[in-house]
Amino acid sequence: MFRLTDFNFHNKTVFLRADLNSPVKDGRIISDARFRAVLPTVSYLLEHGAKVIIGTHQSKPYKGDYTTTEEHAEILSELLGQDVEYVEDIFGRYARERIRELKPGEALMLENLRFAAEEVKYKPIEDCEKTFFVRKLAPLIDYVVNDAFAAAHRSQPSLVGFARLKPMIMGFLMEKEVEALARAYDTEERPRAYVLGGAKVDDSLRVAENVLRNGRADLILTGGLVGQVFTLAKGFNLGDANIEFMEKKDLLELVDWAEKILDDFYPYVRTPVDFAVDKDGERVEVDLLSGEKWLFDRYPILDIGSRTVEKYRDILMKAKVIVANGPMGVFEREEFALGTVGVFRAIGESPAFSVVGGGHSIASIYQHNITGISHVSTGGGAMLSFFAGEKLPVIEAFRISYERFKDKIKGE
Repeated sequence: MFRLTDFNFHNKTVFLRADLNSPVKDGRIISDARFRAVLPTVSYLLEHGAKVIIGTHQSKPYKGDYTTTEEHAEILSELLGQDVEYVEDIFGRYARERIRELKPGEALMLENLRFAAEEVKYKPIEDCEKTFFVRKLAPLIDYVVNDAFAAAHRSQPSLVGFARLKPMIMGFLMEKEVEALARAYDTEERPRAYVLGGAKVDDSLRVAENVLRNGRADLILTGGLVGQVFTLAKGFNLGDANIEFMEKKDLLELVDWAEKILDDFYPYVRTPVDFAVDKDGERVEVDLLSGEKWLFDRYPILDIGSRTVEKYRDILMKAKVIVANGPMGVFEREEFALGTVGVFRAIGESPAFSVVGGGHSIASIYQHNITGISHVSTGGGAMLSFFAGEKLPVIEAFRISYERFKDKIKGE
């Protein structure tokens, strides 16, 4: 696959696909973590005289934080120490005029790519190539740099559509992500522990099944809703309040799948031995084997318990490789952050090579100043797809582009 250092970018027009999709509160972006992650790539291109067109998306059409990229341009300008012009257009005449007027070392930010209907659908490369987005912009572009690892599991025009038309190059963030995830997945070092939490239960089940079946994991530790589904699969009753909640989220239909994984790979999947419930605003811990289980009927489970944290910590401190995705509970509430913070802190203190991903996981790591994790991934869904053994469309597009252009660019 092509790397940035393979090319001379001076006076070349580069479309940089980033993923600056960030949490928004009251109409304002509240985290610049993804901006800082792509900064090395943007700086490198500008310092080497490229004319840089930055494309990103922000949220989904039906979400409350579906906004323009005007603030994205402002934040990037501040971090770079130079102006990044916000262009209120994607591939129309105005955008194309502004692109043609760019000078070496200048950058502009296109409007939210998801304002274009073509960008919201998943299509194969052949169909993405035919979109107006690609057809209108391709004649203006020399190279495409993709640093949007968090969107690598999607096949959309801005992500894969240029791959057979222009050399598609990995940005520094993409390169770092691919290397770290491949190292964690391919290693023969043991023991290898996977920590699966959060609410993406079906994705986590795919990961668990893949890494256990292919001998890539020695132990799976579960928390969040993933842990609750596996706990039900083991035959424990989590009470009316929690079962009703899981039914509303369509999670009960996943219990049979979790049970099959347990049947095939017992005892390699560990589940919480205690949980913390919200009893009238107060954290109360309930052991699965205690007489207090009646509390599950009335109160929601919002975290794993202290005994589980200690058991997980012992395992993590002995691990050589750790992959973790998703929080252990509702860490946004301080009294229910104990599980997530305890487990992530243990990962940071472990001598293991560790990869942690997922938006909520990253937020918790930064919020609680957790250090020592080898690689914090910017991609939640993309990371889960990778460890589930699925082909990531963007990674495949890099390979296709490399095969098509590797001979043509020699000597550039």
